[in-house]
Amino acid sequence: MHVFKKEEYQERIAKTKKTMEEWGIELLFVSQPANMNYLTGYDGWSFYVHQCLLVSLDKEEPVWIGRGMDANGARITSMLSDENIYQYADDYVHSLIKHPMHYMADIIKKHGWEKKVIGVEMDQFYFTHRAYVELEKSLPNATFKDANTLVNWVRVIKSENEIEFMKIAGQIASNVMKTAQKHIAPGVRECDVAAEVAKAQYKGVGEYSGDYPAIVPLMMAGEATKTPHLTWSEKKYENDEAVLLELCGVYRHYHVPIARTLYLGEQPPKLMVDTGKTVLEGLDAALDMIKPGVLVEDIEATWRRTIEKTGLVKESRIGYSIGVNYPPDWGEQTISVRPGDKTVVQKNMALHLIPGIWLDDVGFEVDASFYVTDNGVKQFFDDSREILVKK
Repeated sequence: MHVFKKEEYQERIAKTKKTMEEWGIELLFVSQPANMNYLTGYDGWSFYVHQCLLVSLDKEEPVWIGRGMDANGARITSMLSDENIYQYADDYVHSLIKHPMHYMADIIKKHGWEKKVIGVEMDQFYFTHRAYVELEKSLPNATFKDANTLVNWVRVIKSENEIEFMKIAGQIASNVMKTAQKHIAPGVRECDVAAEVAKAQYKGVGEYSGDYPAIVPLMMAGEATKTPHLTWSEKKYENDEAVLLELCGVYRHYHVPIARTLYLGEQPPKLMVDTGKTVLEGLDAALDMIKPGVLVEDIEATWRRTIEKTGLVKESRIGYSIGVNYPPDWGEQTISVRPGDKTVVQKNMALHLIPGIWLDDVGFEVDASFYVTDNGVKQFFDDSREILVKK
């Protein structure tokens, strides 16, 4: 049931091994579920317990290790041979006596890898401090190196098949946003709109199923528009208030975010209108200059030069790389569109530019999700970026 052909996974594994050699790593201990999915197709809501994928330079196929009840999930969803799927007993889960890393260390020893240079994803949500301590204690002859974003950087250049998945996710994203905009109105509860958004995310479009997003719908209204990362409550929408929406369409775990601003009332405040015009001007300028060969930091510089004449300042990054992912984040943890990121833009990179502004008196969000072509960018959706006014 893996969603890509085995040959594509093999190509990804080969690229990963090449990067391992460049980083001086002989065995890669992968814990991030998006990276496990990317390399093998494995897909299960099992990342709340310890699991890993072992990629060795001296073994053609990776080794999956996880909880016993999830092993059949690996057999069903991944391209791995049964001989490369290992399962630990359930008494390892939340035990005060032993730890899943002990079992994983035993498998590493079984393959003769206990003296290798082992790369681990040191700063991932799924690899805990105790996991590292137990792994290091169990493999005293190994040398450990930080390989936190090794696979993430391999993922940055999308295959044509991945781009097609993200195009579908873009269709879903557009429908999700339209659903939210349709249902938001004075007197309607925020939670009821959130329910409609979730339905649209899961249902998908046409023949294509949607998927659960790595980030829940972010829906800020009224005073909450001063900040970007709030969700919903039973509060009812009111007249003369703004609503900031940061939502997402997902297909086969490939994410395409979408953000827009809505105003309930006759006329948005002048400060919001002026801020919106400035942000859109900067976003358009940035999109127009993106092509293979430019530096990521130059995208941000173009945006900053365009808006600085108005006195508007944005301290945080204005974008990042997107693709396949799992909770709690849909960003790839690689490219950050800000000063100092000297990554060279290449064809089939997929980025999310979201130059949102959150001030004490006004908030404004808009974005563009796109992939890089031979001579520019192609957006995953073409919804209007203007403030939607609902009277």
